[in-house]
Formats: sequence, structure tokens, C-alpha cells
Amino acid sequence: MNSHPIRLHVISASVRPTSAARPVARWVADRAREHGGFEVTPVDLDDLALPFLDEPEYASSGIYTHPHTREWSALVDSADAFLLVLPMYNGGFTAPFKNAIDFLYREWQGKPAGLVSYSAGGSGGAPAGRMLRPVLRAVGMVPAESSVAVPGITGLISPDGFLAPQGLAGELAAVLDEVAALTKAPVGA
Repeated sequence: MNSHPIRLHVISASVRPTSAARPVARWVADRAREHGGFEVTPVDLDDLALPFLDEPEYASSGIYTHPHTREWSALVDSADAFLLVLPMYNGGFTAPFKNAIDFLYREWQGKPAGLVSYSAGGSGGAPAGRMLRPVLRAVGMVPAESSVAVPGITGLISPDGFLAPQGLAGELAAVLDEVAALTKAPVGA
């Protein structure tokens, strides 16, 4: 069992300047801190400013020629687990997030990921989460079975941040519990 807190990176998977991912990710990070047992690092995909994948070698080689890739590699490598906050665009997850995933391979291996999706409509972005799961598995991540889907996001963002609907904190706590359990589970368990 880990002797240190679980190093949880909460990734805001949108680069839109007005994205709801940022206030939702702040709320998620705050709940993870309150949950206990997590050392939380917020990661805003927009701050990384990754270009389209520009490495000459395959990610699985681990040979990175660009400083932005080495920095992204070190950031992802330093995490034990992830909570991914993702919007749904046209039924799927964002292209910049897929690009960020594709930059790396070894760094994702065996790491649990919880999903928090959102949309303006009634699905809460659940289709984006379903689309993302096979991608996460392909790079060796372990997606949590439980997830959070937030419908009607436009009515839940205010100048003060994200106004979480009743019961959402409980859903997120279940995801955090599962991510913690997956992080502590032996590989292959």
C-alpha cells in the first residue's frame, strides 16, 4: 500500500477560453482535497499549449525531442491517478485532449482515471466519456467504472464558479473512492 497520499492530477480537458471545464475542475479538485488521501494537482490543458503531436518517434519509444513533450511527460509521470474533466463536443471528447493523450504512452500505464463529463444538454456529456474509455484503455490506463455526468452546464456556471447540483458531491465521492481503490490495488488485480 502507498505510504504517501495519492498524487491525483485533475485535468481540465478543454482549451476554450470560456470553457466550463475550469470551474468544474476547481470544484472537483476541492472535493478531492476534502475527500482525503489525495495530493491534488490541477492541470489546465490550455496552460500546456501543446502543439499538434510533433514528435518524430512513436510515443511508445519514450524518445522525446521537444521540451514541451518532456515537460508533459514529467507532469503525467508524477501522477498516481487522474480525474478528467471533459466537455462533450458533437457527441465526443475534445481533439486537444486526444492530442495530449497521444503524446505519451508509458506515463499513462496502469494509472486509474475517473471521468467527470458535462454538456449543455441532458446527457451530461456521458457519450464523450463512453468514447474516451477505449482510448484510455489503449494507452494502458484503468478507467473507473463509476463516473459523473453533469447536464445543463450553462445554467450551473456563475461568476462565483460551478454551482453543483444536489447529489453531485456524492457521485463524485464514489468516483474518488473507486480511483483510490484502483490506485492501491496491485497491478492485474
